[in-house]
Amino acid sequence: MQKNERREALADFLRKRRASLSPGEVGLPPGLRRRTPGLRREEVAQLANIGTSWYVWLEQGRNVHPSEQVLESLAQALRLTPNERRHLFLLAGQALPAPVSPAEESIGPALQQVLDDLNPSPVYVLGRRYDYLAWNEAADALFAVSDTLSDTSSPYARNMLWRLFTSPMMRERPNWEMLARATLAEFRTASARYPGDPWFEELIEDLKQVSPEFCQWWPHHDVRSALDGHKVIRHPTLGSLEFEHVTLQVLTNPDIRIMIYTPNAVTRTILQRFLEEIATREPHT
Repeated sequence: MQKNERREALADFLRKRRASLSPGEVGLPPGLRRRTPGLRREEVAQLANIGTSWYVWLEQGRNVHPSEQVLESLAQALRLTPNERRHLFLLAGQALPAPVSPAEESIGPALQQVLDDLNPSPVYVLGRRYDYLAWNEAADALFAVSDTLSDTSSPYARNMLWRLFTSPMMRERPNWEMLARATLAEFRTASARYPGDPWFEELIEDLKQVSPEFCQWWPHHDVRSALDGHKVIRHPTLGSLEFEHVTLQVLTNPDIRIMIYTPNAVTRTILQRFLEEIATREPHT
């Protein structure tokens, strides 16, 4: 894209995003005599703490060069999603920004319903820190994900990597070393997107203290992008199970990944019967 085209695209993007917001969405009074929908230019400038003339020039496609700080302010003022924020930086000719690090991650009820509807295919959702955010019954039956909730002594109770390297049950799996090395390589790739993030640094240091294998393998700098493909999982009760594993990303938040294990016909039958058996058991008292 040529510079003139990029400036026009940036101007159009800003205009459309401004028009899509109401004053109430950004904490402003509705006011009177709004001839067009959305926010006024001076309101966006006020919210972003930049000059009105400067913002007007951006919407006019003039040859101005907003700094990273200005773009961040505009992203917050216009309530941009992570994808829209990246798009804003690209249109402005700036390097892609580091991903936003929300304090809390969660999924909505619609995505949880998708997970539930996919039973007996095991599906779980991981956040950017490799924390379990959600899962369905099949994933819980296969991976005992809900067991993570019972450990209140660790700040990493929901973390898949911590569980993989510290849980005796996980370490008893016949293919544990291969799984641990592959997951660690994927985690290294993901953590590189958050340089200086204290949470990642603390997790890595704590894993070095409790896991000799992690301490030995982490300096190797093995990296990979995904763990997709054919999987054979040896379950202590159900035996050998076969899946095709695929990872999907949430469009509005690419840091959230949906891990789907599609069973072959034999494994599907085994899982379906196992879930039916669990459903008929008496609840614990």
